[in-house]
Amino acid sequence: MYEEEAKKIQKDFPDVVLRSDNIDALMMWLTKKPEDYGVVVASNLFGDIVSDAFAGLVGGLGFACSGNIGKEVAVFEPTHGSAPKYENLDPPIVNPIAMILSAAMLLDHAGEQTMGKRVREAVASVVREGKVRCYDMQRLSGGPDVFKKGAASTLQMTDAILAKLG
Repeated sequence: MYEEEAKKIQKDFPDVVLRSDNIDALMMWLTKKPEDYGVVVASNLFGDIVSDAFAGLVGGLGFACSGNIGKEVAVFEPTHGSAPKYENLDPPIVNPIAMILSAAMLLDHAGEQTMGKRVREAVASVVREGKVRCYDMQRLSGGPDVFKKGAASTLQMTDAILAKLG
């Protein structure tokens, strides 16, 4: 269905290159020559494969923000979703950076680029310092024992970023 619709639309945009790739080939070419791609349209499964694979290039799903932007409505969210397997942990361990960076994208979209930039700079400062790191930033498997290994909680990371915003 995606391909059929894309072919119809492409007739109105003859300068736009339209390709159809298998997911394994797409992953190879996105890795080798990402500059060849502007927009990737994919099913939910293949979109998840692409987003999860490339989240690894920026530090993991805890850093992967996203935005779905339409003509009238825009939705911003972390690509990792709600992490339900960790919902009952107290304190919570999920890295909030993807959510915070999604909020920065929302600020940019709403015309608040200065504040969006401040938020990204605060996140970058905390990450660069390396004093506060969630379990995923330490390459630990999730679970309640991560705090014994020095991992920060969701709230500790959030507080560190908020402190940088001052």
